[in-house]
Amino acid sequence: MIYRHGDRKQRQPSALFEAPGLLAAALAVGAAGGITVSDLHGLWNGSGGGSCNIKGNVSITGERIFHVPGQEYYSQTRISPGERWFCAELDAWAAGWRKSFR
Repeated sequence: MIYRHGDRKQRQPSALFEAPGLLAAALAVGAAGGITVSDLHGLWNGSGGGSCNIKGNVSITGERIFHVPGQEYYSQTRISPGERWFCAELDAWAAGWRKSFR
């Protein structure tokens, strides 16, 4: 980046935005269910999922189910390795998870 004299230094853009191939690869991984656009956004902003309150849980049978605040089993659901948080229901659906029936 080039700065003119007197300009305040701006935050450097993410490497993903400077190299379109990296962004495309990151989105492709999201489409495969590994990481979502919301996950990437959280990583870029350093939030680490602070506002992501949708719990992605794997059932005993291996079914991937997500729970949103207010649902019957939300408070009982714990996130273990292999499970995850989502920032939006759309992200959970796109990653191949289904919403809890209760």
